[in-house]
Amino acid sequence: MGQLTGPSVTPVREPRTDVDVRPDLPWDVIVWDDPVNLMSYVVFVFRRVFSYPEEVARKLMLEVHRQGKALVASEPREQAELYVAQLHGYGLHATMQRSS
Repeated sequence: MGQLTGPSVTPVREPRTDVDVRPDLPWDVIVWDDPVNLMSYVVFVFRRVFSYPEEVARKLMLEVHRQGKALVASEPREQAELYVAQLHGYGLHATMQRSS
């Protein structure tokens, strides 16, 4: 007859303690200047996407126009990705990068 064996036991893994766990830094959403979109349209998009008041949207639009880019939001990664996708949907050139 065959040999009887006891139940198999899976070893318990100890959690790793050498991993540096920190909260995720926010991601910056940056809108870049382009020669296509009108300034009034950019203000409209900022108001629509971010619900910014007119004066904030206008200030950011002027920053894009004069400096070539503007930081328009700092959010968790998924929200930043959503904003970038929405801005692309409106035809604006937007990128995101880890906040420093």
